[in-house]
Amino acid sequence: MSDKNEMVLEFDSKSQNESFARTVVAAFAAQLDPTIEELADIKTAVSEAVTNSIIHGYCDKPGKIRMHCILENGEIMVEVIDEGVGIENIAKAMEPLYTSRPELERSGMGFSFMEAFMDSLEVKSELGKGTTVIMKKRIGKYQSR
Repeated sequence: MSDKNEMVLEFDSKSQNESFARTVVAAFAAQLDPTIEELADIKTAVSEAVTNSIIHGYCDKPGKIRMHCILENGEIMVEVIDEGVGIENIAKAMEPLYTSRPELERSGMGFSFMEAFMDSLEVKSELGKGTTVIMKKRIGKYQSR
C-alpha cells in the first residue's frame, strides 16, 4: 500500500486567494508532521508561485490558478499552474532581481525564494499558454529514508 496522497485545488487569480493557497497547502502538508520552519518554507514558496501567476501570468486579469499537491515518501510536491501569458525566457526570469513588471516595484526575487525554501524547483512555460512551477521539499524527519 502506497502512502501517496494527492489533492487538486482551482481558484481565481485574485490576490486575496494567495493567502488561501498558503493555508490549504499548509493544512495538506501537515500530514507529514513538518516543523514550523518547514511549513513556513512551503507556505512562502507557494505564496511566491501564486503571486507570480496573478501578477505576471495573468497581469492582474481574470484567470484560474490550479494547485496540484502530492505527498509521498516524506516529500511534498506542489505544482502551481496558470494558463496566462507564459514566460519568454525562463532562465532570465529566474535571475535574482529580474522582474517583467518593474513599474509595480516588484523585487524580482520570487523564483530565488522558491529555490531557497524548497529542495527543487522546475519551471515549464509556453508563451500564450501558461506556466507550471513544480516545487518539491522533503520533510526533515524523512531525510534518512
